[in-house]
Amino acid sequence: MTYFKSISSIRPMIIADIESVFGIEKVNSSSAWSLKQFSDSLQCINVLTVNDAVIGFVAVLEVAGQAELQNISIHPDFHGLGYGELLLRDAIGKLSSDTEQLYLEVRVSNFSAIRLYRKLGFKDVGNRKGYYATEFGREDAVLMSLGVIS
Repeated sequence: MTYFKSISSIRPMIIADIESVFGIEKVNSSSAWSLKQFSDSLQCINVLTVNDAVIGFVAVLEVAGQAELQNISIHPDFHGLGYGELLLRDAIGKLSSDTEQLYLEVRVSNFSAIRLYRKLGFKDVGNRKGYYATEFGREDAVLMSLGVIS
């Protein structure tokens, strides 16, 4: 673990975090969530802080024994340091005891995310053709699933 991880924390997002989270999303995603989407999803988002500054977030929605990883992002200054894995492991650990599967979609070109998901045990379960808009057209999504053991 790096020095930063020893002074990091993960907590539920509060209204005051929305601007920081939105800024991280805009920097990392060409199809960014809106401020309203973050505001509407407040109850299902956790943030990762380092020295009290928000550097990442994860959004997981749980419904009827299923969960969906809706969004996860780390500020570019902190990429490659293990914070994405830390945040995702924490989110998996906080799933309710009746959740059996965690699903996600990821761009086929997002090799680092796919590598992380596979490392944590996610399996490819399908594809969605043209799921993501890009500046050059459409991009496919890989559907992945993780069986959750309570």
